[in-house]
Amino acid sequence: MNAGRIRTIVRLELTQRLRSVGWYVLLGIFAVILLVVTGLAIAASALTAGSGGWLFSALILLVLLLVLLVTPTLSGNSVNGDREAATLAPLQVTLATAGDIVIGKLLAAWIAGLAFLIVAAPFLVVATLAGGLGAGAIATSLGVLVLEVGIVAAIGVGLSAIVARPLFSVAATYLVIAALTVGTLIAFGLGTITSRAEVTVSERSYDGTACGDWQTYTYETPRTDHVWWLLSANPFVVLADATPITYNQYGSPENLFGQISYGVRSAQIPPDTDVRYDYCDTASWETTPEDLQERVAGTAPSWFVGLLLQLVLAGGLLAWGWARTRTPSRTLPPGTRIA
Repeated sequence: MNAGRIRTIVRLELTQRLRSVGWYVLLGIFAVILLVVTGLAIAASALTAGSGGWLFSALILLVLLLVLLVTPTLSGNSVNGDREAATLAPLQVTLATAGDIVIGKLLAAWIAGLAFLIVAAPFLVVATLAGGLGAGAIATSLGVLVLEVGIVAAIGVGLSAIVARPLFSVAATYLVIAALTVGTLIAFGLGTITSRAEVTVSERSYDGTACGDWQTYTYETPRTDHVWWLLSANPFVVLADATPITYNQYGSPENLFGQISYGVRSAQIPPDTDVRYDYCDTASWETTPEDLQERVAGTAPSWFVGLLLQLVLAGGLLAWGWARTRTPSRTLPPGTRIA
């Protein structure tokens, strides 16, 4: 690969974007949606004290959702779209290698996706001024958001080089994104149904004068600790879990990031299969509030596992697309245009 050739391909790709009217329409629609949501969020937060952190975290998650919906259209036809327009073959006969082409188109799609974050910047500044999140949490969430845009772009570029038809590659990119977002939730739900544990409960009652006999019964509970990793690949979970959790004076998470992170981290903890309730022992009636910070501290970082899975997926698709773009090609799909 050559940095100069990659830079040239990136410049050509971005020039085509800037000449497209649809590009500006997408940016305008993106800005209007953020404007409406930010206005409603500010109005709601004005009625609730200390909700600035919730405003910022909700807005960041909304930006991620919109980027996940837009980026596949920017990257899902980057290679096969040029092949269909007969502009890929002239590029392949230059000094540009398959690696130069794939990496150049990846960087161009990544930069194009980041343009939407630039449009969202004023709204994020407004949410930041609302307070509630520290500088570390804001920087981390924005950094992960930038990385997620790159991962989605890599998936789209890889599939555009693998699949012959642009329409099918864009659809395939959306299916992969749907699998990472909605599919992980469905898989986790199905996993909790199939992976279960039997809980034995021993209970002794007290009627005020004498203790009753011990009663024992059993029931089944989901083993979320067996399937929690399915949730870790979700982009929203990666974003939320990577952001440091801040707690209020009551020990509860202060924003939406913390709530999502606590839920996923709690899924890693195996259930207690031997439960005892002794109402004759008055000391056992006294319970202490659950320390959420200690519960989270003893679990694995879900964002690291999820980010690793996403990088393996995106890297594998890019490597496959790289091999499909290499010339001379041994085989081509039927009907593929080469010049």
